[in-house]
Amino acid sequence: MDGGGGDMRSTIKKWNVIYPVYLNSKKTVAEGRRIAAAKACPDPTCIEIADCCSHLKIPHAIELDKAYPRDFFQVGRVRVQLKKDDGSPVNPAIKTKKQLMIQIAELVPKHHGRTKKQEPQTNASNAGPSKTKGGKKKK
Repeated sequence: MDGGGGDMRSTIKKWNVIYPVYLNSKKTVAEGRRIAAAKACPDPTCIEIADCCSHLKIPHAIELDKAYPRDFFQVGRVRVQLKKDDGSPVNPAIKTKKQLMIQIAELVPKHHGRTKKQEPQTNASNAGPSKTKGGKKKK
């Protein structure tokens, strides 16, 4: 089993790397953003990027133990396979790394984890003021 994992790791090393910072609309180009701010999304995570890759049928591997070199507090990256061994693209619709990053940035805001997080916040904010009453408790 170790031999298979080592062989897989050596093939993954040849894959392209996508750090979440590349797609983060809150970062500047100097801080590491690689696509236009208008096309980028706010605070993407490795898990969201990996889910988008699986949606696009792109082979990927998450490396949570790796950090972004410019800012080592940004932990995690995703390796993606854009081309097969013979040089043909894995997904004919996506030929370059930049095209893939733009596609992922479009999909991340629609990610099921983000849509679920937003629903409870709106319910809590609507119900919050009606439940709480001002004033002191009587003893």
